[in-house]
Amino acid sequence: MNEHNGIFAGADPFEIAGRWLAEAEKTEPNDPSAIALATVDSDGLPNARMVLLKEIEKGAFVFYTNYHSAKAQELDSSHKAAFVMHWKSLRRQIRVRGIVTKEDGPQADEYYASRSLKSRLGAWASRQSQPLESRTSLMAEVAKVTAKLGPNPPRPEFWGGYRVTPVVVEFWADGAFRLHDRFQWKRQDADSDWQVQRLNP
Repeated sequence: MNEHNGIFAGADPFEIAGRWLAEAEKTEPNDPSAIALATVDSDGLPNARMVLLKEIEKGAFVFYTNYHSAKAQELDSSHKAAFVMHWKSLRRQIRVRGIVTKEDGPQADEYYASRSLKSRLGAWASRQSQPLESRTSLMAEVAKVTAKLGPNPPRPEFWGGYRVTPVVVEFWADGAFRLHDRFQWKRQDADSDWQVQRLNP
């Protein structure tokens, strides 16, 4: 396994990713689950933004967003995405490339219900990625939906999750003299076996 041991040890990349995230939760000062998510628009022009990864499943990574947002439109068009999760405190990162599907069933309902009331109401009020007249108009919309929906708003039909099923996962750790350690897990599709190899830094 090409020295595939130590912090890189394991037979499942999702278990390794979960272990690294658990370590980062003890050392990162803010948002250890933040990922830089990359998509492409209809012209092939890349877009990148920070979102919060909410779950590492057995086989996929899940995050949530407004389905009317620019990122969602690009994901729905290409069904592909990449992201990087980087922790300065650990001097490590994980890179992922994969196929994207929606998560808009009971799992999305459960996560939405777990959010704070203000966050749930904010999801209703925000027309994500659309032009906004002012902060005042946004807060007025929050007040409007608060009065309409009350203390237990349902999950909006335009808000839910995306599941990234990877075909490539790379684990990177900082090394002395810029001689970093990199291990790439790669497969043809979700039903194929992983092939693991060490990469040059």
